Amino acid sequence: MSETQHMSLTLGPVLFNWPADHWRDFYARIADEAPVDTVCVGEVVCSKRQPFFSDVLPEVIERLERGGKTVILSSLALPTLQRELRYGATLAEASQMVEANDVSILPHLAGRPHAIGPLINVYNEAAARFLAERGAARIALPPELPTSSIAAIAAAVPQATVELWAFGRVPLAISARCYHARLHGRTKDSCQFVCEKDLDGLPVDTSDGEEFLAINGVQTLSQSYCNLVVDAPLLAHCGVKALRLSPHTFDMVAVSNIFRDTLDGAREPAHAMRLLRALAPDAVFSNGFVHGTNGATYVIG
Repeated sequence: MSETQHMSLTLGPVLFNWPADHWRDFYARIADEAPVDTVCVGEVVCSKRQPFFSDVLPEVIERLERGGKTVILSSLALPTLQRELRYGATLAEASQMVEANDVSILPHLAGRPHAIGPLINVYNEAAARFLAERGAARIALPPELPTSSIAAIAAAVPQATVELWAFGRVPLAISARCYHARLHGRTKDSCQFVCEKDLDGLPVDTSDGEEFLAINGVQTLSQSYCNLVVDAPLLAHCGVKALRLSPHTFDMVAVSNIFRDTLDGAREPAHAMRLLRALAPDAVFSNGFVHGTNGATYVIG
């Protein structure tokens, strides 16, 4: 059995402002059809979006668990208001495992198994050990790490499931300022949820017309889409136990099937890459970070 066959697949939380019915139906299909082991749900980017799907969240969780998925509740990445901090404390009381995306929630999770999300900067072995000793059973590493750092961190915490971002636009930064609102001449408080117009984020070009980044409300993402399907054997050798797929409007069931077949040895990586390019013909793929170079580039072999 190859090392990649032991790797699991995680579907990260939806980062974008999708309509509630679209959000619910997306997870219903994931529950029934996607070969992912773990599914993260919850609002990570902007707490103003939470009320839109809070009524259907229990239904989604129940449907996913009935479909055999392990559900993890993802916390907000940058809580700044008292109500956001209180929500984090309430989230920590849930029966499901919670994924911390900001250190403010960690005191509430101490002493119980929890997950560390990719928006917490775990850049070295000491940080990983510190978190694992305090109950972190899963650590999703920041996507900008090279394989040398990934291997060192994974070796330091053999008791934890080390996960890496493997598909989707890469989160680069998050701010208290809403870029989407500002672009449309609005303030954050009166944004009118304009981010709902861009279901995969809004591409941003430089003044020279070069594709550069993407914005998602208060979040900055890469313009390119990380794709590590070909790099899975290398990552398994580094000690990575799970690959994270970030939801986009592509057919994520098909994406997860392609990754699962490749990990199981049922599909050649080169063939997998061709299929993924066909699923997302307008996407530019990248894997530069794991190879220690410009993150927006794609390194072959």
